[in-house]
Amino acid sequence: MKARAAALGELLAGDRSADRIVPPTGFTARLTSFTAGAMAFLAVFALALSIASGRLAERWSAALAQTATIRISAPPEQMAAQTAKVLDILKATPGVASARALSDDEQKKLLEPWFGPDLPLDALPVPRLIDVRETGDGFDADGLKNRLAAEAPGAVLDDHTRWRRPLVAAADRLRLLGLVSILLIGGATAAMITLAANAALSANAQVIRVLRLIGARDAYIARAFVRRFTLRALAGAAAGTVAGMAAVALLPATDEAGGFLTGLGFQGLGWLWPLLIPPLAAIVSFAATRAAAFHTLRRLT
Repeated sequence: MKARAAALGELLAGDRSADRIVPPTGFTARLTSFTAGAMAFLAVFALALSIASGRLAERWSAALAQTATIRISAPPEQMAAQTAKVLDILKATPGVASARALSDDEQKKLLEPWFGPDLPLDALPVPRLIDVRETGDGFDADGLKNRLAAEAPGAVLDDHTRWRRPLVAAADRLRLLGLVSILLIGGATAAMITLAANAALSANAQVIRVLRLIGARDAYIARAFVRRFTLRALAGAAAGTVAGMAAVALLPATDEAGGFLTGLGFQGLGWLWPLLIPPLAAIVSFAATRAAAFHTLRRLT
């Protein structure tokens, strides 16, 4: 543990003479900083997508888990009797917290997006809908369906299972897609920084040979490259993360427009998650640069 702490302190403190080995500006410097910044910016949105998808799955599951709908199709003269019969059945059904028939105005609002605001319910054979709320334990859906079929043949129970499962599965897949995107971003970052480190090492091959002649070890030379590229990646990732968080903060709020994309953001302590991106980028840069440095130094032997 003490050795790791000492190595970290040495990496952060650096060595001015060793730092001169790595060019402070130029193609590799710009490539490393830009790559880390761009990937961190994309990682913020991938993280926001993953977190928002998780919230969406939980919200959809909770909203549909304890609700059900009964649709009553009957001639107009029998509709009232059928509705009353179904409500009586529901009152006697264990696990049903409440049940009520939707009014004509409520049904018009449900159908308005498809048929417009002037739908004449009186002239159309529109089924009566009953909103059912379950208790925490829920009710026996199969038993209720059998009883409705026997006592109210025009009533059909929809427990929202066929709606809930695809929605929750889609949201879970979106969350997985966000996590996979973060992994791919990390891999792309490592690849680009590896290329930049190899280019810098190759460009300084003559300097490395001279350092070896005067007794410098490969660990000393590699440490200079690792430190410089790690700090570049950390600075670039920090800038990209700040830019990404600002862009996410500028997205429309959920209560303004509703929908999934407007909820694509962080909430509460969730804003702390993007702050992990810069140190993770530095770790990826450290590992990639160290591996590239020792590989290239062995090749230059």
